[in-house]
Amino acid sequence: MDKGEKIFLVDVRDPAEFAFNRIQGAIHIPLHELGLRHKELDPEADIITYCHLGVRSLKAAQILKSLEFLSVRHLAGGIDAWSAQIDPSVPRYK
Repeated sequence: MDKGEKIFLVDVRDPAEFAFNRIQGAIHIPLHELGLRHKELDPEADIITYCHLGVRSLKAAQILKSLEFLSVRHLAGGIDAWSAQIDPSVPRYK
């Protein structure tokens, strides 16, 4: 992101979690809606999914890959790791 590369962040957490904190510029598609809403995403784009700790985002990445999205990764450690290692202004929660 710092290099200016176009990366789509997809936040797969529940709405209450998204309301509490988020990574700026992220698209919010809760995991339970991903199967219905995946067409909102470009299957050729670089996509990184994230959640609180990385478990749901791993599942989301697997779902998108099964739908033939070409470049999908997930944020290991989720937004919690992002806050701890990248941007401490993002509030952490349990």
